[in-house]
Formats: sequence, C-alpha cells, structure tokens
Amino acid sequence: MRLFAAVVPPPAQLAELARVVDRLARLPGAGRLRWTSRPGWHFTLAFMGEVDEGLLPELRVRLGRAAHRTEPFPLRLHGGGHFGRAVLWTGAAGGLDEMRLLAERADAAARRAGVAMDEHRRYQAHLTVARSRAHDLDLRPFVEELDAFEGSRWQVGELALVRSNLPGGGTPGAQPRYETVAAWPLGGAG
Repeated sequence: MRLFAAVVPPPAQLAELARVVDRLARLPGAGRLRWTSRPGWHFTLAFMGEVDEGLLPELRVRLGRAAHRTEPFPLRLHGGGHFGRAVLWTGAAGGLDEMRLLAERADAAARRAGVAMDEHRRYQAHLTVARSRAHDLDLRPFVEELDAFEGSRWQVGELALVRSNLPGGGTPGAQPRYETVAAWPLGGAG
C-alpha cells in the first residue's frame, strides 16, 4: 500500500483555505491548473511510497513513538509559493521547528521499520493546492494572492499515517483518495 505520514489541518482551517482557493480559481489561467482534492488537503511529513504490509506492525510502533516524543505545537496556514512552474502551495507558520522535528522523526521511524525511503532532504512545510503541466503558465499571480493569506491558529496534536489510493482507469482529472489508517496523539496525550 502507498503510505505517507502527515499533519491534517482541522476542518475550520481547511474552510479558510478553501475560500482563498475559490478566489484563485477565478484568476486568469486558473483553468490550466489541476486543483487538488479538498478532502485530501494535508502536510506530508514523510512520503513512504509502496510499503509491504508485513512492515506495518513495526511502522505503527515506531510512528507511535515519534508522536509520543513530540509535544503538540501551534500552526496556521500561511502565505504561499510554488515549486518551479509545476506546484502551487500554501505554507505554514508557527511551530515550524517542531513540525520539521516531527517530519524527521516520521522519516526515521519509517527507515527503522524497514521502509525504503527516498533520499532524505530538508523538510519544507507546504500543502499543495494545485499542479500544472503547462510549463509556460506563470504562477506568480496565484502566489501573490496567497501571500496575504493568514489562516487562524490551531494546535497540532496528532500524527497521521495516510494511505494514498491512486485513481484507476485513466479518468481525466481523477484525484487520489486519502484514507487515514492510523493516528497517534502528540506528546503521549489522549
């Protein structure tokens, strides 16, 4: 199964982002973007790809430890940016050091559980809102609109293990479906 560790913002904060994305979708060129599925909005901490089911028990134990060792932290959706001309995202503000630490712990947990992880790189908190295959689309107007975005604060209190179900059948515009398969409270709470 295809898995990743994530922080999932609460519904109220996702609704704030949805209002901004609705504005973005009315900008010139927005029709050339593939907007991500709102029920799937999340911050990926550690992407694991295909994971053998035999590794799941150890992975669950190790991710639980990573969550237990990390205290809850404040976060808010904030601003935006892009990766090249392909990915438009909103960022985060608040407990970014804690979020990076949680990402590093989730990555280490997966490696120690035997998951073949990609090359480790410095974590950058981002929530993808759109993708483009058009290499001539200028994302700057979208980023400028996102720059002013300041979401309300919440307390991150959970690490989630999420399964990515890829769309089948080659349906144009089909999006992956995400399913939380396990979650652990941060700091051993709950």
